[in-house]
Amino acid sequence: MSQHEAVSRRAFLLTAGTLPLVIPGAVRAQARPVKVGLQLYSVRGAYASDLPGTVTAVAKMGYEAVEFWAPYMQWDNVQAKSVRQLLDDLGVSCPSTHNPASSLSGDGLKRAIELNQIIGSRAIVAASAPPKLATVDAWKAFADTCAQASEALRPLGMRAGFHNHAAEWRPVGGQRPMDVLATGTPRDFVLQLDVGTSVEAGQDPVAWINGNPGRIASMHCKDWGAGEGRGYAVAFAEGDAPWPRIFQAAESAGGIECYFLEQEVPGAIGEIAMVRKCLDTYRKMRAQG
Repeated sequence: MSQHEAVSRRAFLLTAGTLPLVIPGAVRAQARPVKVGLQLYSVRGAYASDLPGTVTAVAKMGYEAVEFWAPYMQWDNVQAKSVRQLLDDLGVSCPSTHNPASSLSGDGLKRAIELNQIIGSRAIVAASAPPKLATVDAWKAFADTCAQASEALRPLGMRAGFHNHAAEWRPVGGQRPMDVLATGTPRDFVLQLDVGTSVEAGQDPVAWINGNPGRIASMHCKDWGAGEGRGYAVAFAEGDAPWPRIFQAAESAGGIECYFLEQEVPGAIGEIAMVRKCLDTYRKMRAQG
């Protein structure tokens, strides 16, 4: 491939996502209520022992959506169809899944597409980056992989995405990896914002949302608090994240479609009680405007 061809292909990948799949996101978010879902890692203990019972309990609390994480990749198609039936019976959707970075290319992508189509998910989100991305060029190469995944998924009405952790905000070679990914991927590539890890890294989540309009289709509403004994042990809205401003930015600029509450540390009350508490807090906060 000549240098001109390589540049042209990159330009096509980066601009193809400006077609209507994502650009109207902010309009859609304001035209209909944004769903509130749960990243099921929050109830991983209960989930491991009783997947159907846990998903049912979550739905009965009032969660409108769920997000499965990497263990779902071990399902066969029969189990995936059973889970889809459960979701349909409960009236709960699965807008996206969390996946290893290997699910964005090759056989990993093929299998992720198959499973996500069965369960009704429309976004395959890399939950973390491949190991040992120590240079800007390495991050650019990963961005190319993400862009190619977007190209493969777009004709299927699906999207690829990336979920940040604190590490992606720390400069590598003078650039934040998140900026490299945002620049090197098309506009329909989902920049799934993990609020807690961005706050831990000293970043401004509101500025990030406003700087990437239409690209924050989903968000992990996980809090973080400075101080001894706090960190990710704080429940939703009990940490340092500026939630009202975050929601305002997500709904006016970010193109948000679903807020996934996530709680890494359940505390003494346990997983199920904690995710119920987080949902109750979310509802009260949103009711106040």
